[in-house]
Amino acid sequence: MSYMKSTLTIRLDKRLEKELDRVCAESGKSRSELVRDALRRQLFLVRLEKLRELTLPYGEAAGFLTDEDVFRRIS
Repeated sequence: MSYMKSTLTIRLDKRLEKELDRVCAESGKSRSELVRDALRRQLFLVRLEKLRELTLPYGEAAGFLTDEDVFRRIS
């Protein structure tokens, strides 16, 4: 694991805190591990959505209007 360079403080409502603690107990992972993983996943989704926005005009110009159009082409 890389050296941690910063700390982030977030506020959780009681319901979210309880859910986080429950998942931590079930998974054996720490709060930090779960939150880092969730943040990595969310950042990936944000990047993916941005790439989709950038490439959408090219796909539409090529006749790809839906996800199904893409799946049919690559299947």
